[in-house]
Amino acid sequence: MKKRTFVIHGWEGYPEEGWRPWFKSELEKRGFRVLVPAMPDTMHPKMKAWVDYLAKIVGSPDENSFFVGHSLGCIVILRYLETLKESQKIGGAIFVAGFAGDLGEGFEELSSFFGTPVDWKRIKEVCDKFVIIHSDDDQWVPLKFGEELAKSLKTNITKVHGMKHFSGDDGITKAPIILEKLLEIAK
Repeated sequence: MKKRTFVIHGWEGYPEEGWRPWFKSELEKRGFRVLVPAMPDTMHPKMKAWVDYLAKIVGSPDENSFFVGHSLGCIVILRYLETLKESQKIGGAIFVAGFAGDLGEGFEELSSFFGTPVDWKRIKEVCDKFVIIHSDDDQWVPLKFGEELAKSLKTNITKVHGMKHFSGDDGITKAPIILEKLLEIAK
């Protein structure tokens, strides 16, 4: 069965932004089916709408399903994983410039994602391969949030320098580290 990768953008993001087109093309060259959905109401994201939309796009997840989240896309994937049945397992998840807790002042728009604590136990029941990638110069999501995410998932963090928030606004149009890590967990 063909491996599927779902790439979830962040707040105010879109499928064609930054490194996503390059990443999609590189994975497709390697035989992956890649979906980079435009998440609903990206200017005013709401957890239920985003998680429901992701569930609709994925259909039936399986061990050939891989997820890559950028920024807000990370908590969306985590919240989606919480909804899976015990019998459902995915192949792995990569979180880029991610966070799983409230970022504080200036980010009130995202409050719907943090109404309840993240169910880490449930998430680890449906996925056992996690990769955290974070730049040490991220101006929007400081490195400490990536470190907290890695600690909660009991995994390592891959720290890089000079990638800022991994966005097109930062001039990031390729991200070989994300491709490398996905190919590792998808073996």
